[in-house]
Parts: sequence; structure tokens; C-alpha cells
Amino acid sequence: MKSSNVLLGVVGGLAAGAVLGVLFAPDKGENTRKKIAQKSSDLKDNLTDSFSDFVSNVEDKYKDLASKASSLMEDGSENLEKINKKLNV
Repeated sequence: MKSSNVLLGVVGGLAAGAVLGVLFAPDKGENTRKKIAQKSSDLKDNLTDSFSDFVSNVEDKYKDLASKASSLMEDGSENLEKINKKLNV
């Protein structure tokens, strides 16, 4: 299972649990609405942070992959030059 799917499931479960907990808690409507607004703001902040971490991770992996591809291209060019030199001799 992909880590992004697991993360999304965990965050969704936490959000659903928080909303249900607030909705079923015995409190005035105004207080409940304030709590829901606060929980949604917290959830938005957490999702923003998680997404930023995910994007940063993807960027790091892309840079690493690009570096490895560049290195492979250089090695391949060097090997091709060596082969060409041997064939011309």
C-alpha cells in the first residue's frame, strides 16, 4: 500500500472522529460551531503541512533521480568513447 494512501486514510479518520466527537458532545450550538471551525482550521493546517512535506519529499527524490540519470549518461558516454577507440585501433 502506498504511504500517501495510508496518510490520507489516517488523516480522514482523524477528521471524521474529531467532527463526530464535537457533534455528539453536549454543548451549545454556538460553542459547537466554534469547535468545528477550530478543528477544521487545525485540520487544514495539518493537511497543508503534510502536503508540503510530501512535495518536498517528491522534489528530493526527483533531484536524486536526475542526478543518477546524469551520472549514468556520463558513464555511458565514457564507455562509448572507449569502445569507439578500441574499434578504430
